[in-house]
Amino acid sequence: MFDSFTAETLARMQFAFTVSFHIVFPAFSIGLASYLAVLNGLWLKTRNETYLTLFTYWKKIFAVAFGMGVVSGIVMSYQFGTNWSVFSDKTGPILGPLMAYEVLSAFFLEAGFLGIMLFGRERVGDKLHMLATAMVAFGTLMSATWILSVNSWMQTPTGYGINELGQFVPENWWEIVFNPSFPYRLTHMVLAAYLTTALVVGGVGGLHLLRNRDDAPARRMFSMAMWMLVVVAPLQILAGDMHGINTLEHQPAKVMAMEGHYDSHPDGAPLILFGIPNAEERRIDYPIEIPNLSSLILKHHWDAPLDGLDTIPDDEEPPVAIVFFSFRVMVGLGFAMLGLGAWSLWRRVKGRLYDDRLLQRAAILMGPMGFVAVLAGWITTEVGRQPFTVYGLLRTSDSLAPVAAPAVAASLLAFIVVYFFIFGAGTFYLLQMMNKPAATPHLGLQDGPIRTAGTTPVAQTNPESIPGE
Repeated sequence: MFDSFTAETLARMQFAFTVSFHIVFPAFSIGLASYLAVLNGLWLKTRNETYLTLFTYWKKIFAVAFGMGVVSGIVMSYQFGTNWSVFSDKTGPILGPLMAYEVLSAFFLEAGFLGIMLFGRERVGDKLHMLATAMVAFGTLMSATWILSVNSWMQTPTGYGINELGQFVPENWWEIVFNPSFPYRLTHMVLAAYLTTALVVGGVGGLHLLRNRDDAPARRMFSMAMWMLVVVAPLQILAGDMHGINTLEHQPAKVMAMEGHYDSHPDGAPLILFGIPNAEERRIDYPIEIPNLSSLILKHHWDAPLDGLDTIPDDEEPPVAIVFFSFRVMVGLGFAMLGLGAWSLWRRVKGRLYDDRLLQRAAILMGPMGFVAVLAGWITTEVGRQPFTVYGLLRTSDSLAPVAAPAVAASLLAFIVVYFFIFGAGTFYLLQMMNKPAATPHLGLQDGPIRTAGTTPVAQTNPESIPGE
């Protein structure tokens, strides 16, 4: 099946496969943890039972998604040693500590307070429970901060030196952590996580409103999700524009591939809305374009010159077709989110937010689109960086471990089978939970932690049976 692929191609396919499964769960849990903190805070402030119902409903969904994200993330880390050991050796002095900080600060913070958030309301009181919920939300954001710092350094490396062994070594940790693209990537990713969660919550709310227009929890979650789209979708488009300008400065070849600019445009570059990249002829076939708009967007001048891939050495060009199409999927879905938010705002002003069944169906259709947009954005970012793992400094071909193609192919096949079985079942279970109304008591889960075999709840212990009592 994979006989025609090299070990490098297979290793890249394996990492792409596992990271694609992994990223959708943190993207959801980051936004959902913040949503839970908001719901819990509103419950404490208003004592409105609807907020408590929604908190109880979504915290159980969060628990399953969080667990799936942790498991899928652990698998990825092993590939740094098995398939990419040279990369790990070269970049370990910088990336190793950053990833360790993520575990020691963010993940331990999440793990330490997660149990209290899930099971502790009746045990620790409202204030400490609220603190635990806020700490879980803060921990997810901290986790994203460290991981985005790692990835951003690979995109725009600064603050490093190279020792006699050819390893990247730290010279200025501030410059490493807060590298030039880090603020833009972090903002873009966190907003993407909030939009992803809002679309899921809105889709679930729309589903239950179609079944029962008077479902109070469904009305509240749908309203909150639509407000999130109204606020965050425009911010995401603005953040994306700023991120694109930063990328043009530090990774021009990536932007050239995103825009489909094989040739330079000294008098202003067109915005190619759609077309088919032709790598053989180095052009975009059947282009639908707007003259000079790309120059206006990227340099804020109508006739500003823009370089094309003809200024980049052939062996340093990213794969244009993948980057070109994935970028358009991401941007197209971003504007679809903006449109859904605007639609909901119009219906809200008209007092028909909960009556517009077409809007609710559109929300259901858009429910999974946040995940698609995140994956498309991640593909644009990572494939656009090729042929480097550390941009401009370490090539992907020089980062590979000395592994044979058949060995990588066998592990890739194993991943495909196991992932689709385990995570397919987990995703099906999540969908089953979301399919039930928010007022459903258990959603298939117990309301407390499972006790270890052989232990007995304290409330059920008979004091007379305890020796010495």
